[in-house]
Amino acid sequence: MHDPKSPVSEAYRTLRTNIQFSEADRPVKSIIVTSAGPGEGKSVTIANTAVTFAQAGGKSLLIDADLRKPMLHKLFGIENRRGLTNVLAMHEDFKEYIHKSSVKSLDILTCGAIPPNPSELLSTNSMKEFLKQLKNEYDHIFIDAPPVAVVTDAAILASEVDGVLLVAAAGQVERDALQNARELLEKVRAHILGVVFNKVERKSGGGYYYYYYYGKDSSSEGKKKKKKGSKTD
Repeated sequence: MHDPKSPVSEAYRTLRTNIQFSEADRPVKSIIVTSAGPGEGKSVTIANTAVTFAQAGGKSLLIDADLRKPMLHKLFGIENRRGLTNVLAMHEDFKEYIHKSSVKSLDILTCGAIPPNPSELLSTNSMKEFLKQLKNEYDHIFIDAPPVAVVTDAAILASEVDGVLLVAAAGQVERDALQNARELLEKVRAHILGVVFNKVERKSGGGYYYYYYYGKDSSSEGKKKKKKGSKTD
């Protein structure tokens, strides 16, 4: 949103293209993002992915289904008093809680009040019916889910969407943990679209750059030898 010509933005546009062409016979409309553990960058990944899809056209919805540690309201600077939990627990109209983002065609549904039973709430028929309803309202649906190796929430959601993105932070996630995350998703027959390899050090122009997606100004950071960032595979 803030630096559309940066290498980071281009990386997300590449990710968008990879997702669009991942299934020629099976359009991917609903996607969740998860990771093996916390702090790997899944929330920022799904937020920027949703932004790039909205910028390309079509109506997109970004949902915070991390009912334990929601982050999307902080990233977009919006309030989180009511949201997904109200829709599921009280069967209220989700349109009452939609936030319009500064990106045209991108709506946001925050988590709402953190419930005492996140897994049970996400596994209800209300959630399944809600996702079906959204597919008639939006061209693309992006869902931020908790780390799959930590709690069962992501695995529950994974079986109800068209695809899953698994975020892996270089130098942080352990190989066994990442393998375990993949196996947990496969057990519920989730359709894994691929892995976003994040926080990767890569050479560029003779210097080392960290493509890092927390809104750094490339015009000033470009003068430094090191940047933080993301790489997509």
